[in-house]
Amino acid sequence: MLRTVLLIILILALLGSFPLWPYSMGWGYGPGGGVGLVLVILIVLIVAGRL
Repeated sequence: MLRTVLLIILILALLGSFPLWPYSMGWGYGPGGGVGLVLVILIVLIVAGRL
């Protein structure tokens, strides 16, 4: 159950981090980098058997 919720949140965060709107073009790599960091942490936790 927890993995499903985390997967849905991660997909929504990935969709939200793409600079598709004119006002978000100036954000730079911040949103994508943050989502990437969360993804790396989740992968490490899954491999370590903590999730």
